[in-house]
Amino acid sequence: MSTPRRRSIAAVAAAFALSLTATPATATASSTASSTASSTASSTASTADIPPADAVVTSGNVTHVLNIPKPAPLAATINTDLAFQDGYAYVGNYGGFSIYDIRDPKRAKPVSSVVCPGSQMDVSVYGNLLFSAVDSSRSDDSCNSTALSADHKEAWEGVRIFDISDKANPRYIKSVETNCGSHTLTLVPGKGRDQNKNVYVYVSSYSPSSTFPDCQPPHDKISIIKVPLKKPAEAAVAATPIVFPDGGNETQPGLLVPTSGCHDITAYPEKDIAAGACMGDGVLFDIRDRLNPRVTARTTDPNFAFWHSATFSNDARKVVFTDELGGGGLATCNEATGPNRGADAIYEIVHGQLVFKSYFKIPRYQADSENCVAHNGSLIPVKGRDIMVQAWYMGGLSVWDFTDAANPREIGYFERGPRADGSGGGIWSAYYYNGYIYGADFHAGLDIVKIDDRLTDSARHVRTGRLNVQTQESYRPGPGH
Repeated sequence: MSTPRRRSIAAVAAAFALSLTATPATATASSTASSTASSTASSTASTADIPPADAVVTSGNVTHVLNIPKPAPLAATINTDLAFQDGYAYVGNYGGFSIYDIRDPKRAKPVSSVVCPGSQMDVSVYGNLLFSAVDSSRSDDSCNSTALSADHKEAWEGVRIFDISDKANPRYIKSVETNCGSHTLTLVPGKGRDQNKNVYVYVSSYSPSSTFPDCQPPHDKISIIKVPLKKPAEAAVAATPIVFPDGGNETQPGLLVPTSGCHDITAYPEKDIAAGACMGDGVLFDIRDRLNPRVTARTTDPNFAFWHSATFSNDARKVVFTDELGGGGLATCNEATGPNRGADAIYEIVHGQLVFKSYFKIPRYQADSENCVAHNGSLIPVKGRDIMVQAWYMGGLSVWDFTDAANPREIGYFERGPRADGSGGGIWSAYYYNGYIYGADFHAGLDIVKIDDRLTDSARHVRTGRLNVQTQESYRPGPGH
């Protein structure tokens, strides 16, 4: 990318050599070539699985409801992460973010876009506030900033906060600079009486350098921003706890980069726990003290090159970690790479410790031109089962069941064929929200997908007002739950 700093590993690798061609800003229902797959998709991969160029294909139980191309102001930059609140979707983008009205998913439409460059712009929402992560060093904190190398003391990166009470006209109200920027961020509400007073932002960052004044080695920490809900403009870094006081996993062969912090943290605030995907390490935290998270378990895996993200089961007895082999820029969903690398690892949590059970990887080979690896996903709220939907870049999105942690299986999918121009891209994040699946595609925009399957049908009765996937909340089936 434009900055010499190589800390945004996933973003840099996934975005290299990609064509960022603008797409016409019209919403269209897709003409989908549905496969004949049953609701239990095949577990046998074959090169015959590769669809024609740019074609949309799905399993028989998945429907492509709608595609909304990126709004014109952000058409030239790639989409990233998603958040949801009260019938609106918030889509991050390297160039800023967009808000979509999804109260009627079949007629979803853009409401507004904010141009405010600085990758990755992963977003989370809380009431009238939107938080965005910036991990590319900028000339200043403004939306008019330009790239500036992190070896300049005046360079800025961190968290931007917007007031979204007027969705047609979001307002930038505050920035908070953090050491090594903010690759991702996680919202953690306060506890007890503090719940209505403050929200805490856990900031993950990594890849320090002795030449970066604000990102010195060994780093090995996270930053925690305290945000007073009534006075969000007073947000400030309140703590910088060390995650790896004795250093993380730095010498394992095959690591993308040595551990120097965390890539992503998923919190489960009502259970006072969090899971950290920390480059070469997977960790569990006790977060009862919001400003002093404490590592309670730690593991490594010789097959994992880059611990990327984490998802708890609803009962918090399991956790799925993802391995972003190749940083998102390589074709790893092929026979040569195999089923155990660039995959998900499923762990059971037994007496507070992580016990490995199995790997899961999409059972559909991708072409050698298609960057594909395990990426962001969320649970589908099904009673008595552990089912999630997950993005795999150009592998599309996969719906899979890990109720039997030792024998996970795919039950549905949506994907596009290789790009006709031979470049990369794909779906960055795929999340389930109130009956539909939403996928943020680098180039194609926002995809809305629906699954109809006996294993997932009960989820349609579960409703949530807000969904920040890195801040898990428990669910129970039934209207309004």
